[in-house]
Amino acid sequence: MNKEDICFMSAWVMKEKIKSQELTSLEITETLIERIEKINPLINAYCTKTFDLARDMAKKADDAVKKGEKLGILHGIPTSIKDIAQVKGVRTTFGSKVFENFISDVDEPSVEKLKDAGIVLLGKTNTPEDAHLSITDNQVFGVTRNPWNLERCVGGSSGGAAAAVAAGISPLALGTDGGGSIRVPSCLCGIYGFKPNWGRVARGPTHVGGGTPVCCTLSTFGPMTRYVKDAALMLEAMAGPNFIDKHSLIPKDTNYIDAMKEERPSKLKIGYAFDYGYVKVYDKEVEKAFLNVFQKFETFDWSVEEVKFRFKNAGGILGTLIATATARGFKPLLNEWKDQLSPTLVQRVEMGMGISGIDLLRAESDRQKVAIKLSNYFKDYDILLTPTSTIPAWEADVPEKVFKINGKTTSTTFSGYGFVWPFNMGWNPATNIPCGWFSDGLPMGMQIGGRKLDEKTVLQVSQAFEDIYPFNEKRPQL
Repeated sequence: MNKEDICFMSAWVMKEKIKSQELTSLEITETLIERIEKINPLINAYCTKTFDLARDMAKKADDAVKKGEKLGILHGIPTSIKDIAQVKGVRTTFGSKVFENFISDVDEPSVEKLKDAGIVLLGKTNTPEDAHLSITDNQVFGVTRNPWNLERCVGGSSGGAAAAVAAGISPLALGTDGGGSIRVPSCLCGIYGFKPNWGRVARGPTHVGGGTPVCCTLSTFGPMTRYVKDAALMLEAMAGPNFIDKHSLIPKDTNYIDAMKEERPSKLKIGYAFDYGYVKVYDKEVEKAFLNVFQKFETFDWSVEEVKFRFKNAGGILGTLIATATARGFKPLLNEWKDQLSPTLVQRVEMGMGISGIDLLRAESDRQKVAIKLSNYFKDYDILLTPTSTIPAWEADVPEKVFKINGKTTSTTFSGYGFVWPFNMGWNPATNIPCGWFSDGLPMGMQIGGRKLDEKTVLQVSQAFEDIYPFNEKRPQL
């Protein structure tokens, strides 16, 4: 087996090889470190490397195997953590000059669970400051580039994580998603990214900056991988309550690893949507490509039909909720740090400071209407399919771009993110799975959304699609 094959190996397979010591955790870790040293200067996915720690963790993982000790779900598997999640003893900057030298003294609950499951920590992955941009760029580490085309972006805000997985330098990656921040970067980079039901993965208290990923009821931590089964492994390791998170869900009644071994569901009713009202698929080439993809599900004798929604502008609702959360965290820092904060972050803070309590409550009420409409849909259907993004990755340093498709004016924000927002508002599980290629050679992604608390069906449908469309066989040439 050559080194590149090891780097692109499924964590599910790694787990078995480490258990048998056909490959040791240290061998896998050293192989990945070697590739990171070559590839990361090109794409800037990792912002903080923890190679000495990784080697130590890998050696301990191999020793545990040799001693016949009980092994965790992710025993010895190299993993990266988005630089939003705190890791004890490791620098966590949140992509901000304010916290450039901050060393956390605690683990985020999801990180603690991943450690308990046996991961080997390769390092932290890049994120826009306080996870606030639709591209991954900040004033501490700079821009992250797409492994499929270095001139293009990776989306945001889990862009470093997506790039690392796509480039074969992180078998597993932890991301966050408050408005598409797992699914859209996964789409633009051609990997699998899973946003669990809100509350499924416990979260810690608001971080020292106080910003959007952890203080509003939109965002959750989730897995980013090359294989569907690997996401199930990660989710099984992370899911469950924590006493410091009052919103974390009671223990689940599903084992996600076992669910991956079951036969696929025999009967499902699936709807697909090209139109939410505020966002549509304008490109006929994209529509044709997705129709071909959606029809693949009919090979399983599942019912597939088009549905239409008229959601209230989810972007405006989301903007109000996130702006107020960001203002809560960063307003106290403006006097001292304004000149060193990202200008777009300052704009968001100032926007949030101008939102009244009445406007915030109105946004919460409008959000509930979106959630109810989504819930009503899932009374009749099991799955909702949409494009994750209707456009390929755009320029690496352009956070917002307005353009025309078939005479219709749209933007990277709406065409790139518009289909994913309702699943944050309704708390439903949703994922991106690669499903094809744009004419410029960049990945195309499909969103698979499910009813509340039903990660199992979303994972099983994802696995069924991967079985007939093995997207992970293609690798970027770096």
